[in-house]
Amino acid sequence: MLHSRRRAVPIGALSAILVLGSLFLLTPRPVSTPAEAQPLPSAAGGVLTNSAPFPAPADLRRAKTATVPVTLRYDFDGGVGKPIADTSGQHELRPLGQNGGTLRLVPGGTGLAVDYPDRCNLPKEKDCPRAILEGRRDDTLNPGRRPLRYGASVLMTHADLADGANVLQKGYSVGGVSQFKLQVDHRQGHPSCVIAGNRARIYRAEPQIDVADGQWHNLECNRTAEKLTLLVDGTPHASVTIPPTLSIANVEPLRIGGKGPGLGNDQFAGEIDNVFLDIGA
Repeated sequence: MLHSRRRAVPIGALSAILVLGSLFLLTPRPVSTPAEAQPLPSAAGGVLTNSAPFPAPADLRRAKTATVPVTLRYDFDGGVGKPIADTSGQHELRPLGQNGGTLRLVPGGTGLAVDYPDRCNLPKEKDCPRAILEGRRDDTLNPGRRPLRYGASVLMTHADLADGANVLQKGYSVGGVSQFKLQVDHRQGHPSCVIAGNRARIYRAEPQIDVADGQWHNLECNRTAEKLTLLVDGTPHASVTIPPTLSIANVEPLRIGGKGPGLGNDQFAGEIDNVFLDIGA
């Protein structure tokens, strides 16, 4: 059963843990039932905020593309640890945070979802809590020119919106890197699918539909040879024509909830569940 966004009662008291030699105060995200939400634990069992990223591989000179079909799913229902594995156990994620940003597990649909930090209204963005999930470099997740499906279930309210709120991405749309991305941008709550090759042009499928209504929505981006389509709850709502020669391949990891834990990361606020990626033959 889908549920509405809950923000009534804070869970627990402030806790403090030592991470990388510094003491951080952690404020759990408010939800309605104190017994339901759980912090994402570190290997030591505490709330994880500032985790070191995966070690960079020695050779970042050239990104390869996947050569076999790929299916990836994160449902978060089996609990989480460090790292978090997808349902196949082959593709790992780790939580990363700054300024006390935390991720929490909350009930979502019939299982569990990841709850991201509240939208920050501090005067200086550099002081805002930030937290994301990030994988390792994994060239098997580069689709090249092949058919591509990716998406997630999201729950947001208008209080969660900002100019940038990244749900899922691999790569960047500038600097010749190439990218595929799903986001809920603008104060209108419009979802959009974005892909970019190693040239300057960016392709975006964005409908005039508001998904920040406090209910769960299934968002899917579908790239075929010549079209990028956004589906909301299984129904196509926007599409854009793309060149069949556009190739997506980069050395960046898969990231969920933002570009990274640093400043200007297009931090997502709200809940994310059922992340998926399918790369066809």
